[in-house]
Formats: sequence, structure tokens, C-alpha cells
Amino acid sequence: MLIRKLFKFENAHVVRNCTSDRCKRSIHGHSYKVELLLKASKLDHGQMVYDFGLLKGIIKDLFDSFDHAICFWEKDDPQYIDACKTFSARWISLPVSPSAEQFSRIFFYLAQQVLQSTVTQNGEGDVEVYSVIVHETDTGYAQSFLEDIQNEQMGLLNLEGIIFSEQVQS
Repeated sequence: MLIRKLFKFENAHVVRNCTSDRCKRSIHGHSYKVELLLKASKLDHGQMVYDFGLLKGIIKDLFDSFDHAICFWEKDDPQYIDACKTFSARWISLPVSPSAEQFSRIFFYLAQQVLQSTVTQNGEGDVEVYSVIVHETDTGYAQSFLEDIQNEQMGLLNLEGIIFSEQVQS
């Protein structure tokens, strides 16, 4: 069975090496909508896959950390990275480009890490992240699945490669 929870945040980025000049040469932002889909083969004592209320804690905080921040690829131009760090208190350095596709992979990976480290208390079963959908616009989105997270050709993901500024951490 699947359940879906929607999260929203505002974020800015540049997507280097894409075909659109506007996207690869200019800082721009989006009103992101992220759908987190969880799956389980059994229900908990409340007959739920996972209580939606539990997603209002650490998982919501995870998405909120990206709100009103600028994200950049760690391999971007060093001067651009320095400018982001100098002129924005809220920044996030990523091991991959901040495209919708990579955001979907990053959020899948991070949500999976949170779920795996969460101690369950109500008979929750084998709850896992099934998919993450990142809506960059009303008409365009990217969706990732487990096989995308483990695909080295899409870029390696690890917790150490995602760096949050002090203000994002607080």
C-alpha cells in the first residue's frame, strides 16, 4: 500500500550545463512541491501505513531546511560558490547539480535515511520510501525510485556531500 504526503518550499539555484541559457546562467527560484510516497506491506496498530502526524517532525524539518535557501553544486565555479556563501545566510552545497531530477534523488535518499533511523512505536512494519516527486513548476516534475538512488551514473549521494550553512542548521 502507498501513502503520499505533500511538502512545499521556495528555493533558488542555477542548473549548470543544461540547454536553457536562463537556467544555466542566471540564479532563479521555484516554488517547489515535493510528494513523498511511502509504502508498506502491512498496517500499524492504527491501521495506517505511517501516521501522517509523524511526518510533521523530522521529515518536514528536512524539507523546511531547503526553504528560502540557495542550492549549488559543489563542482560549480568557486567564485560563484563564494558569492553564494557571502551573500546568502541560507545555502546548501550539494554533490550533484540542483536540478529537479537530482532534488528528487536527494530527497529520496535523505527521507530514506530518516525513516531507517526512526524507532517505530505503533507496530509500523516495513515502511520504506517508494518514490519522491519534485514539482519544479505546475507543469513539470521529476520522479525518483530506489534504483535511481543507487545509480552511480546519476551521481553518488552521501550524507557527507550535503552541507548546510549554519543558519540552515539552526
